[in-house]
Amino acid sequence: MEDCFVAAQNKTITLDSNQVDVLLQAVDLLQGISLVSNADLPQWLNNNKVAFEQTRASVATILNPESAPLPREEKGISLSSVSSSVPVPVSSEPKTLSEIKPESNPDSALVVVNQSPPPTQVMVQRSELADPSSSASEQVAVQDRVVRVSAENLNRIMGLAGESLIEANWLQPHADSMMSLKWRLVELSRTLEHLQDALDRGAYHQDGKEYLEEARHREQECLDFLSDRLNELELYAQRTANLSDRLYREVITSHMRPFADGVQSFPPMIRNLARKLNKQVNLDIVGKATSVDRDILKKLEAPLTHILRNAVDHGIELPEERAAVGKPTVGTIRLEAFHRGGMLAITIADDGKGIDPEQLRQKVINKNLTTAEMAAQLSISELMEFLFLPGFSTAKQVTEISGRGVGLDIAKSMAQEVGGTVRAVSQKGLGTSFHFQLPLTLSVVRTLLVEISGRPYAIPLARIGHIITVERSDISDVENRQYFTMNQKNIGLIAAHQILELSEPPPQSGALSVVVVSDRDDAYGLVVDKFLGEHDLVVRPLDPRLGKVPDISATSLLSDGSPVLIVDVSDMVRSMDAILNAGRLTKVGVVTAEEIADKRKKVLVVDDSITVREMERKLLENRGYQVEIAVNGMEGWSAVRTNHYDLVISDIDMPRMNGIELVRQIKSHPRLHSMPVIIMSYRDREEDRIQGLEAGADYYLTKTSFHDNTLIDAVVDLVGR
Repeated sequence: MEDCFVAAQNKTITLDSNQVDVLLQAVDLLQGISLVSNADLPQWLNNNKVAFEQTRASVATILNPESAPLPREEKGISLSSVSSSVPVPVSSEPKTLSEIKPESNPDSALVVVNQSPPPTQVMVQRSELADPSSSASEQVAVQDRVVRVSAENLNRIMGLAGESLIEANWLQPHADSMMSLKWRLVELSRTLEHLQDALDRGAYHQDGKEYLEEARHREQECLDFLSDRLNELELYAQRTANLSDRLYREVITSHMRPFADGVQSFPPMIRNLARKLNKQVNLDIVGKATSVDRDILKKLEAPLTHILRNAVDHGIELPEERAAVGKPTVGTIRLEAFHRGGMLAITIADDGKGIDPEQLRQKVINKNLTTAEMAAQLSISELMEFLFLPGFSTAKQVTEISGRGVGLDIAKSMAQEVGGTVRAVSQKGLGTSFHFQLPLTLSVVRTLLVEISGRPYAIPLARIGHIITVERSDISDVENRQYFTMNQKNIGLIAAHQILELSEPPPQSGALSVVVVSDRDDAYGLVVDKFLGEHDLVVRPLDPRLGKVPDISATSLLSDGSPVLIVDVSDMVRSMDAILNAGRLTKVGVVTAEEIADKRKKVLVVDDSITVREMERKLLENRGYQVEIAVNGMEGWSAVRTNHYDLVISDIDMPRMNGIELVRQIKSHPRLHSMPVIIMSYRDREEDRIQGLEAGADYYLTKTSFHDNTLIDAVVDLVGR
């Protein structure tokens, strides 16, 4: 095998797909040795003797197809000599082979073989090698040495790293207190100066003056000393904070691995599966160096395997089918990992036949997941969500590869378990893609801090859809359930304190603070006391002796050292469903009739015609305004001076005081001059309109405005709805 790799590297031979299969089978055979104990090894070798001979013969044929292969012993390299010269690094990671360029003399080179570029290398060294310390490839291997760390020990280190950040934050308040002491000494200095002035103005003994001078001298020494210590303390605080940050980042980095570590088995899997199905598939892996949390990388293996197998089985078409529609005969699956917006993004995309939305819609109906009427109204993105349901499959028949209805629900569950999301996008004839958005690490989580019943709680940002404030008047009540409308979708409201079984907070006026969370297709508005801002928190698991705490996933420490609980959104959504199904919902943001009346805009209508007054009053009240009336200008002038109004609408021709005079009185008054005024009159001459506007009216409308929305538009423009 080594000779084959060297020959291929030197381009003296070209490996075809069948020859690569032989070499991969040989790799599997050699790897089988590592799985056998020393006691069972002789028996295992005896049982596999024929397989070794056949494989060695096949490998030798690759080098010299026309002649019989020579035994490895005649070439000076036996199986035992090769095996004994394999230095295996101590690592729990999978052993893979990495390719490097040979030295000028191939026979004295350190030869390393590659399937995919890995971080950990297994080196096969020839017995004729010179001093290995001079080998560049061995230096590379030394740089990537792996040290085993137990998960428990690593978790303790991560906990200490988080606590060191908390301890470092203690120094800054201490420095602030020292600064406060310094200013107190400054005040003491001023007091001593005043005392000295007082003594200078009166009679005193010479000794008293000397003592005072000595006190001032000592006070100055204290100030100088304190100033020096304060500077040193500030420098220490900076160094400690920097050290803690470096320690924290280094520990986090030690828990990360390159994405390549989790995808090494995918290329041979895709290759074998494609050959079995008589398809031609190229797997393109992008972002192999992207750092991924070890735990997330381990959890990704099963969902990525299912998605890739599905892509090969019923995503990529047969070569003749692809050629018939103008596609390259070789299908492409692209697996990409990258960091974006503080999250880990993973995309699996193929250029296959995609998913027919109408066939998917019919499949949903056939499985009785929804009615035909509702299915017809579902958007493409809503249809794609059905793919993640347990037992749902678009395959026409069940095979050993796919069609059993498992896989995508595992992907959805895994994403939600780590606090991420996954969505599917497909275009008929162009391919399908799956997009994972996962946290960079399970050790640190970006959260929104909220206050619930006077206590802080943390909600992972990855599980939050929207953060909004909802006016109480926008809340609707149907069948004892409350909801508000957002993006043409009704979002049910439920109080966070009821879910967590906390005491009810004091009633608050104004808009409600709402966090919109969702689980699959269910979205809820979680009503909290207030928002406290975004924070990165070091996740600390709960003591296992507590068992599963309802609605809580973990805990952490805030910057001041106080503990905070991290909410389990999926568990909380289930608790919401239980509360709603049991009919135990506590209503939030209930607005009384008095509060509604107090919040409505108040409009004063001044007109001597009862018909016009009533028409304006009904028109405005139907739009939610609170309306009062006055029958002439004098009564209107008296009303605006004694009551508060947001707007005045006045006629011109009225007894005792006409509308022009009323407008001038309002605009010249020091308290009322900013009050908006609309003149409504039958006069439609241009000079009348100019006269009204010159008097100070904001709008001049004719009474024909009743027949359209001109009046309402003017009112909304001046005072809003």
